[in-house]
Amino acid sequence: MDPVTRLGVVGCGLMGSGIAEVAALGGLDVRIAEATHDAVEAGRRRITASLDRGVRRGRLSEERRDRALAGLSFTHDLSDLADRQFVVEAVAENRDIKTDVLCTLDKAVEDPAAILATNTSSIPVVDLAVVTERPAQVVGMHFFNPVPVQRLVEVIPALTTSQETVRRTRDFAGQLGKQVIQAPDRSGFVVNALLVPYLLSAVRMVESGGALPDDIDQGMELGCAHPMGPLRLLDLIGLDTAQAVAESMYEEFKEPLYAPPALLRRMVAAGHLGRKTGRGFYSYHA
Repeated sequence: MDPVTRLGVVGCGLMGSGIAEVAALGGLDVRIAEATHDAVEAGRRRITASLDRGVRRGRLSEERRDRALAGLSFTHDLSDLADRQFVVEAVAENRDIKTDVLCTLDKAVEDPAAILATNTSSIPVVDLAVVTERPAQVVGMHFFNPVPVQRLVEVIPALTTSQETVRRTRDFAGQLGKQVIQAPDRSGFVVNALLVPYLLSAVRMVESGGALPDDIDQGMELGCAHPMGPLRLLDLIGLDTAQAVAESMYEEFKEPLYAPPALLRRMVAAGHLGRKTGRGFYSYHA
């Protein structure tokens, strides 16, 4: 198969905009679908601001930025992705929402060999693949935030995913300059199966009064050479996303370490979701 030249991305939040940016910088024709005009404009601003930062910091030329922006188009209608060779779904980490998107894409994308990839961070891929008429072409492709910086992609084949789909997905990740690891189709895959219990343990430590957030984060940054402490990382991920991932993992394994702590649930209920809302374990200002 030829390299992917026409990519569809569904969702233009933190993950979708990052995937679209990297693909556009790689010279692909990228069409992004979002539900509302406001979401489209927010995604466009996010991508433009990121590319502009690259120019200011000397990582990008103005010419390359402009080519990337010219390679992006936006739509509200998933049927506008009909001609895409590869589509990455990057909507909210919610089984029902992802199922609806994949069912619609399955009918909209004309090429029966086109791959539908889900950027889920915790939902078993087989549960999403079987709602389509092309389960052999559905695969997990888990990017990491921020996508333009993080080199890793987890490729997760379901029981239904063909070997050809796996090969093409690995090749596509290579087109984007990413390093691939293949992960089992179980909630959490490789990275989150190890990471989530660690993050939730940090929340429990705050919840019990055992230590302050900044002391926990400095301990892991200065004592273990982590680039970011667990509570700052939770704020970056989004506490609602972290809760959804933990709930999915707990649903599958019933392992207490995966259960979201009460403090996390209450912060999400209060709208203290981290950087994206300006307040989480820390306060953020524009």
